[in-house]
Amino acid sequence: MNVAVIFAGGVGKRMGKTDLPKQFIEICGKPIIIHTLEVFENNKNIDGIIIASKEEWIGYLEDLLKKYNIKKVTKIVPGGETGQMSIFNGIKCAAEMYDLESTIVLIHDGVRPFINNELIDKNIENVKEKGSSVSSVFSTETEVLIDKDNNIKEVINRNESLIAKAPQSFYLKDVYEVHLMAQRDGKTDSIDTCTLMNEYGKKLSVVLTDYDNIKITTIKDLTLAESIYKRRNNIEE
Repeated sequence: MNVAVIFAGGVGKRMGKTDLPKQFIEICGKPIIIHTLEVFENNKNIDGIIIASKEEWIGYLEDLLKKYNIKKVTKIVPGGETGQMSIFNGIKCAAEMYDLESTIVLIHDGVRPFINNELIDKNIENVKEKGSSVSSVFSTETEVLIDKDNNIKEVINRNESLIAKAPQSFYLKDVYEVHLMAQRDGKTDSIDTCTLMNEYGKKLSVVLTDYDNIKITTIKDLTLAESIYKRRNNIEE
């Protein structure tokens, strides 16, 4: 089984004056999260979708799923206090519904709509081959490591530097075990799943994605997203 766990717990604080969580803001007439879900819905290799949502918005999300005929969503679970805990709630739900050993879980941001079938399929195949898959792009600028005083400790070779995006995909058993260990150790606010997996010594492998695969967080991102959508769908600006 191949299951997508979609994190949709954002509140849109960086989107300016809006009470609407960012995942429900529209791009070209359709909510961002629906753009995202439709890709997983239409991929023949995805068997189910679990969404972690702000609890007070679950009813609103359920109405959207009906409106846009999204049928693969098997469960919507309340999000947690942090992004890590929201993802854990989705993974825990998957562990209760699907076989731990054989199920592959693709963890994805609800506000990252510009994925495609090829990327989903590559993630699944890479997990089968290597046990993990982190969608990434090569860095286009030089990155540096700093210390607590903002002094540069190391300048990273750009040819060896990638930026992790999503989906981030693993066997369900592996990622569930790491999340349980993290909670045992009091870690509840890891920046993303590949960071957490790396902290616990799990080997990670890369699948290259493209630069359109953005996470929509700010008003600037929203403007860029609208431009990407229009270009991809041959809509004149």
